[in-house]
Amino acid sequence: MLTKKRWLILAHGFNMDGRASSQTITDKMPYLLEAGIEPIVFSAITGIKDQRFPHRQFLAWGPAAFRFDFRHWIANQYGRGLFYKVSTGMVSLLLAPFIALEKFVLGYSSQWSWSIPAYLHGLSLIRAGKVDLIYSTGGAWSAHFAGLWLKKKTGAPWIAEIHDPLVIRKSPDDQGFETRSNRDARFRQYLEKQICKYADLASWFTEGAVHYAKVRNPNLNTPSNAHGFMVLPGAEPPGGLSHAKTHQYTEQLNLCHFGSLANDRSLSTILNALVPLFKKYPQARERVQVHAYGAPLDPLTVDAIKRLEFDDVLLAHGRLEKDPSTGKSGRERVVEKMQAADVLILLHGNDEWCAEYIPSKFYEYLWADRPIWGITHRNPQLDQMLVERGAYLSPQNDLETVEFALEKIWLDWENRQLVVPTGVPIDVKQATYRILAEMQDKIERSA
Repeated sequence: MLTKKRWLILAHGFNMDGRASSQTITDKMPYLLEAGIEPIVFSAITGIKDQRFPHRQFLAWGPAAFRFDFRHWIANQYGRGLFYKVSTGMVSLLLAPFIALEKFVLGYSSQWSWSIPAYLHGLSLIRAGKVDLIYSTGGAWSAHFAGLWLKKKTGAPWIAEIHDPLVIRKSPDDQGFETRSNRDARFRQYLEKQICKYADLASWFTEGAVHYAKVRNPNLNTPSNAHGFMVLPGAEPPGGLSHAKTHQYTEQLNLCHFGSLANDRSLSTILNALVPLFKKYPQARERVQVHAYGAPLDPLTVDAIKRLEFDDVLLAHGRLEKDPSTGKSGRERVVEKMQAADVLILLHGNDEWCAEYIPSKFYEYLWADRPIWGITHRNPQLDQMLVERGAYLSPQNDLETVEFALEKIWLDWENRQLVVPTGVPIDVKQATYRILAEMQDKIERSA
């Protein structure tokens, strides 16, 4: 039975519709409550206030973070119409010189200053005897920074759940020891060392991330330092999905991507691979469509659309948010589009950090029960999970293999024989109870 029940949860993003860093912790809450945890959540004002437990929302103290938080708060309250554009534009204009000064003096990522109110209010609660354990999660590293301050000041048990690697390596030969030129990157190097020294538990989302953290911090897993381990974050059924909708073939082959795009994670990879497909199968030119949901198109994709004249091939739908007319949340609308897809595209990227990263969208894709086409880079763990589920798989840096996979998808679709996904989704309950078990074990070994 867990003896540390009153948890202070530090999560900059919380109850933010469709935001991966929010869903990772928000989806754990029912299971934490089920296990008897009594949470107090500290977050920014960017999400919806939770009514199930104490949830306190704080404005960040720095101008850049204030601008970020204000934009999300206005969107939640009034939507993204004219008032949003006018009010956020005025605030951005007023804050511009202060943001420039903050960047010049510190050079940290915008949410750093949320650490200050989180620390001060957390310290008050701990001194009042209302907190048994600190749990920082992110996402934004400000939560871990506040957790570090509180740990050093009070000695309370501390769990750090690290979503993306804090130290971004540049090449397979780069272990992350070299001092970074960017001030934010240097601070993240420092923060990782502090977490590995002071946290009671430190978890990462991939085997690669744990491996490189241990290379840089050989004290990890020694009795007086953090116990580091890997836990798959999983996902809850998107939008409350309880079962997959039966797939229906249509006259279009719909390849759908959900989530962020960038030059290192670009749909241009697929657009370029369509060129030989259309040459070999001219009828495919009118039958294949690529749909992008959730983010603006990256520059490489925009360039490829113009260069290849693919305006009718790639359709950009943007971010799906709550629909006032139907009441459906962004997550509910997303799952509808996922289930309407013929194949779900999972772009991994082409940077070295892919070895330590699995796109969070992968876990939601598993619930949609649609074929996945994974275009991956240097991550055997992700490749294995895709293979186990019967996915189409291509290495990012092998264009010929990408073209081959696309042709196979086309032929399978034409024959109405797209692969049927196998295996089961990875839920959040397993992640939550793994953390609880690790914490209880740590407490018992320290007793």
